[in-house]
Amino acid sequence: MSAAKWRRAMSTGVAVGAGPSPLPSALHAPRGDTSPSVRWWTALAARHWVVLIVVLVLPFVLTPFLTFQVVAQSLVLGLIALSLTFLGGYGGMVSLAQMTLAGAAGYAYAVLSLQTTGVDHITLGWPWWLALVVALLITVVFATLVGWLSVRTEGIYTIMITLAIGVAFYYLVLQNYSIFNGFQGLREIYPPPLFGVEWREPVPFYFLALGCALLGYCLVKWVVRTPFGIALQGIRDNPRRMAALGFHVVAHRVAAYALAGLIAGVGGILLVWYNGLISPGSVGTGWLINILVIAVLGGMKHPIGAFLGALVFVLLQTFAIDLIDRERFNLVIGGVFLAIVLFSPDGLLGLWAKLRARLRPKRSFT
Repeated sequence: MSAAKWRRAMSTGVAVGAGPSPLPSALHAPRGDTSPSVRWWTALAARHWVVLIVVLVLPFVLTPFLTFQVVAQSLVLGLIALSLTFLGGYGGMVSLAQMTLAGAAGYAYAVLSLQTTGVDHITLGWPWWLALVVALLITVVFATLVGWLSVRTEGIYTIMITLAIGVAFYYLVLQNYSIFNGFQGLREIYPPPLFGVEWREPVPFYFLALGCALLGYCLVKWVVRTPFGIALQGIRDNPRRMAALGFHVVAHRVAAYALAGLIAGVGGILLVWYNGLISPGSVGTGWLINILVIAVLGGMKHPIGAFLGALVFVLLQTFAIDLIDRERFNLVIGGVFLAIVLFSPDGLLGLWAKLRARLRPKRSFT
């Protein structure tokens, strides 16, 4: 089969020509029906509508503290972890540089934006919308460079390269005072008062984070159903076979990094607005690992796992310190992480799938 016929087969989901289909096993039905012709509203089950109603009503039921400190923060961190879930779950690439990309977007926005105050000798004072667009473009270019450097390796080598990039960026912002203001970072960075709404208030910021999270989730769910997404999953399962069929493996992987960088960049700017600042501590080694922990906790086989893992992480971060010393928080996170991974390599979603399988009534063949 020629490469052209293969691309047509992917677009239609049916192999061209006689004989058995040459599609890799994961391409036949990767995590559900991935046909581009399926409309999103027909794929929504009753539980999806229930979850949607719950997240819309949630801020009017919870206290402002829980709305802002727990749920909104979970959505922001989940959006950054979603970029790693996309790379790892659908591309087979584990990157420790996703928080670095989020930090790059945050720093770029802080340096360019008029909303940053107190460091007039550093900021350029651009309009917020222009600073936002340019910051995301810088992040996508940075992510493309990270992907170009790392996709030629596999396994532990990819992890080490992305970790080295993250550590290098941390020391860059820590030691540079003329652009990044050193260890103090850039402070008093707040969302612009668009439409007369104070977006850093708990309820408005919650809906802002929820809207970005839904867009990121829907974007990933749509991309993995496109020919590009199906090819990416084929490369994840068997890169040599896909290369033999005429696909540029490196180009697909680099493009996946660029898309993941865009998602992480949006999450990074939201995180800056949430904290009101960006500093080297936001992109330190601890946070590089935390994003990986969040993604694995929730489960990397479905985009919703990133937000589930973020919710568990934030709940532990917020309330575990009432039971133990703050310095022992990493011990609690490590214990929860080990427990979930030991009982379910697929994270919390894997535990949920096992529970549903046990509760499902068995069919009788008599």
